[in-house]
Amino acid sequence: MLADTQSSFRLAVLDPAAALPAGLAAHNGVSPHRRFAVYRDNVAFGLAAALESRFPASIAIVGADFFRALAIGFARQHPPRSPLLLDYGDDLPAFTETFEPARAVPYLPDVMRLEIARAQAYHAADAEPAPPSALTALDPARLHEVRIETHPAMRLLRSPFPVATIWQMNAGGEAREITDWSGEDVLVTRPHLDVEVQILPPGGHAFLATLLAGHPLEAAAEAAFAETPDFNLAAAIAGLVAAGIACRFQI
Repeated sequence: MLADTQSSFRLAVLDPAAALPAGLAAHNGVSPHRRFAVYRDNVAFGLAAALESRFPASIAIVGADFFRALAIGFARQHPPRSPLLLDYGDDLPAFTETFEPARAVPYLPDVMRLEIARAQAYHAADAEPAPPSALTALDPARLHEVRIETHPAMRLLRSPFPVATIWQMNAGGEAREITDWSGEDVLVTRPHLDVEVQILPPGGHAFLATLLAGHPLEAAAEAAFAETPDFNLAAAIAGLVAAGIACRFQI
């Protein structure tokens, strides 16, 4: 009985067209419809506000009113599954891809994914990046066997749009005309205190994704060269330390 009441209440809160839960009454005896409508709106606007705090660059792209409508539509179909709203909105990019008014901004879902990656990196566990000496201490003859323990904050994103450039322009960066609309592969990490966003060179995504999956350096190099024959392996290995991606090298 209680489960049925809770289910009908949840449905009524999320769907403006749903009937009021059975047994609902106002303390002064008047119709509860108006009071419940206020409560329903407060829930929707509260969840929308939680999403707005996570996606400032996306709001800068489409405007506050557009994003509010998008967020409320998402909240009604995808209520939080946890009282912790830190991760609420991870499904928003996929929802946005089906949101008809957003089709005119096809890169918006990937900008959202980048904002999610930045938030995840910010809240990821702390770890000490490997020093340069850890790399120089490796036996060159066994370099192909090396596996990399990657930083917990490391995130990768591949987009057919210049997503990092678009994000940067709408996150306080310099506004300029984008003349090259080629896709960008992006690394997001937080080696120390600040979250960093870097555009990867060709082959860089395949290289890092293979390492992130737990494969040895040889497999990562093969994946990168298969995608980009002139991939700069030496620079990529050095970049593992320079970017704070690697925490430990192990055979």
